[in-house]
Amino acid sequence: MASTFSRLALRRQALTRGFRATATPNAASAFTMPAMSPTMTEGAITQWKVKEGDEFVAGDVLLEIETDKAQMDVEAQEDGVMAKIMVETGAKAVQVGTRIAVIAEPGDDLATLAMPAEGAAEAQGKKQPEPEAAAPPKKTEAPAASGPKKSYTDRPQHPSPSVMHLLRAHNISDAASIAGTGPKGRLLKGDILAHLGRINASAPAALEKSFSKLAKLDLSNIKIAAAKPKPAAAKPAKPAAPAPPKEAEIATTVSFAEVAKVQQRMHDSIGAFPPLSTFIAKATSQANATLPPRKAAPSPDDLFADLLDLPRAPVRSVGGSFAPVIAPLQPTRTAAPEVDIIDILSGRASPAKAARPSAPTEGMLASGVNRMTLRVPAAEEERARVFLGRVKGLLEQQPGQLVL
Repeated sequence: MASTFSRLALRRQALTRGFRATATPNAASAFTMPAMSPTMTEGAITQWKVKEGDEFVAGDVLLEIETDKAQMDVEAQEDGVMAKIMVETGAKAVQVGTRIAVIAEPGDDLATLAMPAEGAAEAQGKKQPEPEAAAPPKKTEAPAASGPKKSYTDRPQHPSPSVMHLLRAHNISDAASIAGTGPKGRLLKGDILAHLGRINASAPAALEKSFSKLAKLDLSNIKIAAAKPKPAAAKPAKPAAPAPPKEAEIATTVSFAEVAKVQQRMHDSIGAFPPLSTFIAKATSQANATLPPRKAAPSPDDLFADLLDLPRAPVRSVGGSFAPVIAPLQPTRTAAPEVDIIDILSGRASPAKAARPSAPTEGMLASGVNRMTLRVPAAEEERARVFLGRVKGLLEQQPGQLVL
């Protein structure tokens, strides 16, 4: 359990930006200018949020720091008491690691508080940190390897807060002898743990090697994929044969009795006898010329006029081209009366002879009833009915106007 709590404490301290040394009860600890970013070397104290003697808890904002890039709040990592403020509000160019305040533990007597030495705070920001309090070390330093020590002094001089915490917690004063595996030889947390024997000594170097290898993208083993074959073009489907238009057959009866009277009057008065075909041709021509227009879908102009409530252009009437077929109307056959077999045997009646069908009459009947028919598309059925009605009216009611 003790090791578990120790690891949790180390992890909490590694996630913080600032750091603070833990001192024995009734012994003050220095609060130094924290590094809020890896490249921060100095900053200005904009404002202290606590006063001397104020108590605070973990998470409270202690002060505001301003750098050349941003303005940030510094929060307390543990509960404590602000014993003394060493650098007042408004100070500029305060170096990272410089002691700016002294912090005591909750419940300490500030009157008898042992202040840390003046030079201890400045040593915290350097590459060889030393303990601030006179308390005995918590853990002994790990035994160093035998042989001459190698010094690493050409790396960045500002370790991360997690590295500083490990150096202080384990009383490591020769940090310059520990090889760093970070960028430009920077000392990382893994390097300290490997130095202490907490992890495998070769782990940081192996991790650095892996990072160096993955830093550059190796494209030597990438091959260009072969182009996929294009799918065969589908054969165009044969268009289906259009269905034949539906047709309608329209028929009506017509009589040429009035036409015959006009023919007789003209023969008696002027000696001319116009044929029946002349009357039919002129009636057909006049009926086609006065047909109503065909029904069609509205044009874009019609839709636009309806949308804006504009008057429509007058629709021009388009004549038809109907030609009726005229044939004599066949008379209906009447059934012969039935004769009783007793009457035939007694001689009172003779057997009825079967009626023979009459041969169809060719041409037209001038004095009888004829049948006038039209076969047109279904869409023209209404106009065809109007046409037959007008032809019938001209031939039966006003035949004289056709030859005037």
